[in-house]
Amino acid sequence: MRPKILLVIFAAICVLSVGFFTTDAFSDSKIVIKGSTTVLPITQKAIEAFAKVRKDISISVDGSGSGNGIKALLDGTTDIANSSRSMKDKELDKAKEKGIKIKEITCAYDMIVPITHPSNPVKNLTLDQLKGIYDGSITNWKQVGGADQNIVLISRDTSSGTYEYWNEHVMKKGDVTPKAQLQASNGAIVTTVAGNPKAIGYIGFGYESNTIKVIDVNGVKATIQNGKSGKYPISRKLFMYVNENAYSPAARAFVQFILSPQGQKLVREADYIPLR
Repeated sequence: MRPKILLVIFAAICVLSVGFFTTDAFSDSKIVIKGSTTVLPITQKAIEAFAKVRKDISISVDGSGSGNGIKALLDGTTDIANSSRSMKDKELDKAKEKGIKIKEITCAYDMIVPITHPSNPVKNLTLDQLKGIYDGSITNWKQVGGADQNIVLISRDTSSGTYEYWNEHVMKKGDVTPKAQLQASNGAIVTTVAGNPKAIGYIGFGYESNTIKVIDVNGVKATIQNGKSGKYPISRKLFMYVNENAYSPAARAFVQFILSPQGQKLVREADYIPLR
């Protein structure tokens, strides 16, 4: 994988604005996007390209987690909620109570990849081993073929869609040990793991870099091909949620841009898996 420029997200929030900024958060010339840090690189690339063809529209985006993005959509403080997980039944029920008509849009596919420090000799872990590491029953790297040293656990916080997916598909809804250090973004996990030879974390595939090592899962490498075919064990859809009752022409135009061939090319450039 080629080197990438890591996104630095202070306080788990990154704001990128393009074009003329107006004071009306829901005017036809402005779009507010909140939510997943996993979907953030795709959104940022799309904003940069979209600005060249729609200079009349400004877009602000923050990456504060899928749960926060969905909450903002339900509160009416965002036009688009980026999410790396499906909305929960209780969230859909709350939307119904508020008269919000939810539209779910799949914008890309992703893989969640476990990562370690490049010096770690471990190359592959099974799903059962990952569960054991994160529930605290495996505490030393020598138990999975590594050096005789304690494992330092790095995990996403509970507002993260990546955490939700990991909890369901790796942990089988079991608890992550309280000893895990919680981070608010993919970028924060990359930085933490890159600085600790004993650490393990998990991130969206698009955040892979040469500062960390991606671990195979069940003997399968995290590649675009394996993710698209479903062969990689921890693959998922990435979503954009909107309220159809307040779906502005500007927001609709931006979503259509991401779903277009040009937008899906940007998905691939961000190292995610395009729909086509």
